[in-house]
Amino acid sequence: MRTTPGSTRSWLRDHPLVYDSILAVVLTTASLWWIASAASGQEAGWLRSAAPRPADALNLVLAAACTLPVALRRSRPFVLLVATSVPQAALDTLHYDPGLSRLGGLVLLYSVAACRGLALSLAALLVSFASYVAGVLAGVITPAWPDHVVVTAVLLLCWVCGRALRLRRAYLAELVQRADRLERAREADTRAARAEERSRIARELHDVVAHHVSVMTVQAAAARKMLDIKPDVARDALSAIEEMGRTAMTEMRSIVGVLRTDGPAERGPQPGMHDLPALVEQMREAGLRTQLWIEGERRGLPPGVDLAAYRLVQEALTNSLRHAGPTARAWVTVRHEPNELSIHVEDDGRGAAEEPARIGGKGHGLVGIRERVALYGGVLRIGPRAGGGFEVRAQFPLSHSALK
Repeated sequence: MRTTPGSTRSWLRDHPLVYDSILAVVLTTASLWWIASAASGQEAGWLRSAAPRPADALNLVLAAACTLPVALRRSRPFVLLVATSVPQAALDTLHYDPGLSRLGGLVLLYSVAACRGLALSLAALLVSFASYVAGVLAGVITPAWPDHVVVTAVLLLCWVCGRALRLRRAYLAELVQRADRLERAREADTRAARAEERSRIARELHDVVAHHVSVMTVQAAAARKMLDIKPDVARDALSAIEEMGRTAMTEMRSIVGVLRTDGPAERGPQPGMHDLPALVEQMREAGLRTQLWIEGERRGLPPGVDLAAYRLVQEALTNSLRHAGPTARAWVTVRHEPNELSIHVEDDGRGAAEEPARIGGKGHGLVGIRERVALYGGVLRIGPRAGGGFEVRAQFPLSHSALK
């Protein structure tokens, strides 16, 4: 298996201890080689007051003690920084050649700034400055003022780079968390939209099925009674049942078509207030004597209000057909006003005996009506009618912008 440079870097990022150990070994090897290869009579180096002593075993051990802790720089960087200041001070005090031991302190300072909080990173910066100042005050280090500036700049640069890396990591982590929150919010919105869509489809299906099945039931009962007496009337009733069934299937296919996933849904136009005459005619054919009055100037309604108002009239007439009795009559009054659409559906059928069945029945019709009217900020009243019967009143508020 061939290893690419990119895969090697990824593997090292996933195993930081291996990467830090390699860095510590390389830094220690270079430092010890530097000390061992230095001439015994060399002059004093940068920042030092005297020429270093000849290298010996103690010199090598102290130098290694300053760089080997870099291998654990991610776990205890501050503790290691304080610990390495002791062998570093011993190298300076004994006038040994430090080699590259000071780089170990810089790496640990950078690690504290990159991996720990602001307070601890500032403490690490103070420890580094204190180590340098202690060497100056002890006379081991005798720099000039430009040297002070350079040392200060190097320490601050290591600290600033570490803090910048920490802030960048925090920023990226915040972006990841924000993306996760947005994804969860999007999923929640999707679930809410699906639930709302299922609720809407349930309302539509109930209205369609309840209305058409009720009419078909009444027509079938009439056909059964007239089958032997008046075959022509029974035949007309059966034709009406067939036509009503086809209409119901067409509307159900239009509503459920939105759930198709294997292709575009075949959606037909939704019914509206302009279909009220046809609805009233259906109810008349089913045996409910129904009259329709439309008052005021007809205007274009918002699609949602148009459908909700139609379904309200449909459900109210269906309830009258079911519960009002065979001799009942129904009236539908629609009033178009500048800022409101008023609908009044009433019948003179059975009174108190059937009111609990109409209002508190097991179906979802009246519940669906309340939801539709409330959805568009309307006002609804359902209950017994003065003088007997039942009535449904609703007012839908209309804005001028919605009517344009």
